[in-house]
Amino acid sequence: MGTAFIFSAILLFGTIFSQGTADPVEDKQVLLDFIQNMHHFRALNWNESSSVCNGWTGVTCNDDKSRIIALRLPGVGFQGPIPLNSLSRLSAIQILSLRSNAISGPFPSDFSKLGNLTGLYLQFNNFSGSLPSDFSVWKNLTALNLSNNAFNGSIPSSISNLTHLTALDLANNSLSGEIPDLFLPSLQSLNLSNNNLSGSVPQSLRRFPSWTFFGNNISSENSPPPLPPVPLPNVQPAKKSGKLAEPAILGIVLGGCVLGFVVIAILMIFCCSNRESKSGISAKSQKKEGSLKKVASRSQDGNNRLVFFEGCNLAFDLEDLLRASAEVLGKGTFGTTYKAALEDAATVVVKRLKEVSVTKREFEQQMEVVGSIRHENVAALRAIYYSKDEKLMVFDFYSQGSVSAMLHGKRGEGRTPLDWETRLRIAIGTARGIAHIHTENGGKFVHGNIKASNIFLNSQGYGCVSDLGLATLMSPMLPPVMRSAGYRAPEVTDNRKASQASDVYSFGVLLLELLTGKSPIHATGGDEVVHLVRWVQSVVREEWTAEVFDVELLRYPNIEEEMVDMLQIGMTCVARMPEQRPKMPDVVKMVEEIRRVNTGNRPSSETTTSNTTPQATDIASSSVP
Repeated sequence: MGTAFIFSAILLFGTIFSQGTADPVEDKQVLLDFIQNMHHFRALNWNESSSVCNGWTGVTCNDDKSRIIALRLPGVGFQGPIPLNSLSRLSAIQILSLRSNAISGPFPSDFSKLGNLTGLYLQFNNFSGSLPSDFSVWKNLTALNLSNNAFNGSIPSSISNLTHLTALDLANNSLSGEIPDLFLPSLQSLNLSNNNLSGSVPQSLRRFPSWTFFGNNISSENSPPPLPPVPLPNVQPAKKSGKLAEPAILGIVLGGCVLGFVVIAILMIFCCSNRESKSGISAKSQKKEGSLKKVASRSQDGNNRLVFFEGCNLAFDLEDLLRASAEVLGKGTFGTTYKAALEDAATVVVKRLKEVSVTKREFEQQMEVVGSIRHENVAALRAIYYSKDEKLMVFDFYSQGSVSAMLHGKRGEGRTPLDWETRLRIAIGTARGIAHIHTENGGKFVHGNIKASNIFLNSQGYGCVSDLGLATLMSPMLPPVMRSAGYRAPEVTDNRKASQASDVYSFGVLLLELLTGKSPIHATGGDEVVHLVRWVQSVVREEWTAEVFDVELLRYPNIEEEMVDMLQIGMTCVARMPEQRPKMPDVVKMVEEIRRVNTGNRPSSETTTSNTTPQATDIASSSVP
């Protein structure tokens, strides 16, 4: 009896041991057949002699290594349709991710055999044709991402049978027809943007933000309710009195008194300017101290004056400004910017404009609009100066410097990198500022020069937009310096005419800059010039998050989903065609929604280990399995 028991125990142990060390033979053969018949560029370490559960790229097995339950092969370079009767034989698979390849053909009909799927990720491929008519065969699905393909036809109403679905992304396809009434109480994330959908938003989906349906023919009637309003001041253009404010009158009087000083100063700077141009000052020597008398050129118009706008609490006149200690902050498309330290310890920023092509009247009318704008995310214009040969603008000074300097200055040891929280605040504040600017002048105002060097941090640490209103003064727009060219939308590069849509494009580039830490146009070690937008698009196509994000952000935990959300917004904003870009109010909602949606800091499904059952609880529009 005892001997028989021991013998049985040995047999049982041997059986368990053999099962624990053996490969899932049938599933292994499925993958070998699939990889042999599917053209791909990237080599995989799959071979018959190695264990499929211990080291095969992208493969996850269950605990006893008897079945394959997850397959993740993003950016492998697959081309062509998926062979029939290949992956559909992996009957135990729960997570299937073939995103960011070049797979074509219709949706694989035999995937209906994969009844255990909880997460299906086929985004960024070349699938075409209609979607499956019956989604109820995947009753366990919690995440479905079929975005950025060429699917057409209608959205199947059978999706409403996926009662466990938490995330659905069908964006950037060619789907048409009306949106079905999808009663999915568990659905947390939805993206149907940039299709050909029509009609109205069903009652069951009106809880989602408006950008969910952007880029369709959805009627404004019955559109989803807007997000809670951002506390903004009145967006109507401010009504200005025809009379000058007291500071302006004071400026006129003082301007007349110091006219003699102005002429002398102008002559001095003309000489100094000639000497400076001959010496060939390089970009590396921009931080030079001097007097603002060195930034004026010849002017003999006796009616010129420093004109202040309402709300300016600074007490200085033109002579104070000309005597001020000056430091070059930067040279851009529209002119040179100086930091001016006044004698009363106040510090302002003076922008000396170049190539202004409008009349004095047109200049003052435009500056009147700019000077009336008051918003916490827009740098206030305090004063202007106009003469035949000289045009100056005076702004508040922000001590922390521009976002460009924060991102790209002082790299190396001792550098304090911008953390994710700061970058997110920069994005939110900048979006709010641009959106407010677009409401001015009857909703027709354009910034025209959105870039990191024109974004600063306000007292609350949010982005603040400067340098507004200059695009219309430079007609046609000046060719940008190289580092600024990367912000310009394709249509602006062609016709040099800025628009609100081109502002959206520039903001999208800024988002990519915040995410990558790279300049819009930069040179590699081999002197190759890289365009940031094209680079991100290519990396997204191939590997998604692997190489896109700034290495300085990788130290922060639980922010991957928020970064991916911002990346998707940035990619939407840099759409090549202007009509495909969202409006700035919609962009504000999108950016603000990043933190609102992700307050739970959900972990990415990429972190699922080989010894745990994968869970497809990630947001379909942002998770990257």
